[in-house]
Amino acid sequence: MLLMAPQLSTVFSLSLLLGIASAIDVFGGMEFSYLGKDGPDRWGMLEPKFAPCSIGKRQSPINIQRNLTVHNKLLKPLTRSYNSVNATLFNKGYSVGVRFEEYPGDLWINGKKYTLKQFHWHLPAEHQIEGQQFAAELHLVHQAAVDGSFAVIAALYQESNADPLICRIIEGLKHLGGENTTVPLGILNINELNRRSRKYYTYVGSLTTPPCSENVIWIILGKVMSISKEQIIALDIPLNSDCKKNARPCQPLNGREVDMYDELSC
Repeated sequence: MLLMAPQLSTVFSLSLLLGIASAIDVFGGMEFSYLGKDGPDRWGMLEPKFAPCSIGKRQSPINIQRNLTVHNKLLKPLTRSYNSVNATLFNKGYSVGVRFEEYPGDLWINGKKYTLKQFHWHLPAEHQIEGQQFAAELHLVHQAAVDGSFAVIAALYQESNADPLICRIIEGLKHLGGENTTVPLGILNINELNRRSRKYYTYVGSLTTPPCSENVIWIILGKVMSISKEQIIALDIPLNSDCKKNARPCQPLNGREVDMYDELSC
């Protein structure tokens, strides 16, 4: 079981009140982009429900500065279990990802169950470490049935060797069309996403796309994965022209605590 610092839990409760009403929108179609008049600087003005994008004080992504993180000894290894399930590749126009047609598995935080809903990629990465922006970022989006709140596990990629998971969906990517198209993937073994992480960072933030709801527990894995140039191109091709670089800029920390779990220093 993953334990959170008390002050993180308190902030999370406040975030939940602000964000739960629009939680469902993370899977729906929305009109925004990453360039021009509909770009990140203007998201909060596009629709009233997007207001947190402009006025929120607990927004994501962030730049993680190691010297400012708190080594929280209450944190434990991640507890999660995933299955081999029937999956579908989707293109939202602003992101490409995978959703599930069957029960995929769960993440547990403080005794609360968050079910894996989908995963998707951002190119380049959204979260930074010491100001470094990585080649890509994978978001494993989990949602709690009891209140609609989210917990997202983020994995950063550096450009190098091919990622085994993307290798298994690469043919689907070649057949994926434009916005709102899908490709059946059949049975996809997602249990390898349950890789053991000896280190992670965690904080309370928001969705990184509108409506930017502040009901999200973020867990950024410390181990950086590899992705090939060919895989980056394959993930990029289906995106809308104004969403080719679908990474929201880092947001102010505004006094939030970023906790760190490090198995080797416990």
